[in-house]
Amino acid sequence: MTGDRRYRPSMPAAAAFQPWSPEFVADPYPGFAELRDAGRVHYFPPSNQWLIPRHEDVSALLRDRRLGRTYLHRFSHEEFGRTPPPPAHEPFHVLNDNGLLDLEPPDHTRLRRLVSKAFTPRTVEQLAPVIGHLVDGLVADFVAKGGGDLLTAIAEPLPVAVIAEMLGIPAADRSLLRPWSAAICGMYELKPDEETARRAVQASLEFSAYLRELIAARRKSPGEDLISALIAAYDEGDRLNEQEMISTCVLLLNAGHEATVNTTANGWLALFHHPEQLAALRAAPEALLPTAVEELLRYATPLQLFERWVLDDIEIDGTVIPRGAEVALLFGSANRDPAVFDRPEELNLSRADNPHVSLGAGIHYCLGAPLARLELTASFGALLRAAPSLRLTAEPSWKPNFVIRGLEELLVEV
Repeated sequence: MTGDRRYRPSMPAAAAFQPWSPEFVADPYPGFAELRDAGRVHYFPPSNQWLIPRHEDVSALLRDRRLGRTYLHRFSHEEFGRTPPPPAHEPFHVLNDNGLLDLEPPDHTRLRRLVSKAFTPRTVEQLAPVIGHLVDGLVADFVAKGGGDLLTAIAEPLPVAVIAEMLGIPAADRSLLRPWSAAICGMYELKPDEETARRAVQASLEFSAYLRELIAARRKSPGEDLISALIAAYDEGDRLNEQEMISTCVLLLNAGHEATVNTTANGWLALFHHPEQLAALRAAPEALLPTAVEELLRYATPLQLFERWVLDDIEIDGTVIPRGAEVALLFGSANRDPAVFDRPEELNLSRADNPHVSLGAGIHYCLGAPLARLELTASFGALLRAAPSLRLTAEPSWKPNFVIRGLEELLVEV
């Protein structure tokens, strides 16, 4: 077909987008600017994906029902032109594919309606004292030690503890959660290797077995926790089956803390690199924190890329992206698009107009967004109060992961 660019490799993408390069992971934003300047869509052969770098397109495609997180509600693997995952990976896919994030209507609609009943804004608001107590304890210990690794001392334990508290996971078992989550989330990177898959499968088996026992215990003796509420949740005869409950709990842990962990650590690094903004936040934390949290979500985007399957042909700027293809929505690029954000490369904690896409959009908009904002506000606020002279002691390294982009550690002194 004359003029059909559906299979033409994009040279700007090959040069500008290098997600396996440590240098790119450390600073992807110049590459994103090249992609945005070069066009609205770029085919990237190494991952066989179409990269979407501009905010307008990312925002629109998140809401476009011609795209989906899965295709199995409409097609078999063979009908969609895809190779089924290896049988050895099945435990991961059973766990992953039955969660809200990877389902499409009608199953997604049913599950989200049921889960939302047990995850209301009122429930989140009732958690505020619990979150405040947890973060105050973590910060007090951190300050007493004179500082250390903010990532492992504050950023990681707080959201894990909150989700565990919500789910009713006993305190003695909570150390299991973060390693399981990290292993499972490794599969969300581009082209994960077989060792990553092996760890994810093992974590999926162990986490599922643990939750199956916990659900059985809650059926016999319900409590005030979210698992008990999920067991009780129903609507017009619909309930969550056991696998859906297990997958939902895992998703709430993974999605419910990965973004918060990385926004906390990445956000503090951004503040240290912008001392004038940090000084302004310290001078008026209560007034500035609401917009500061949104700006740190934008500027220090925790999830850089979100994938969608093309269920029906779409066209972007004259390029036909056919059914069976996969698009990679570049959140980090969209959040720095000068067509939408004034001086996007600047950190501006008082930015009022801030339509970032860090929490998604459309039917898959982050169910835990109010909780994430509450946790971020609490942890930044507590550290600003208790450690007003907090400072960076060593420039950190970035983990090799690009999709879920975060630091290896963040060493600070109080």
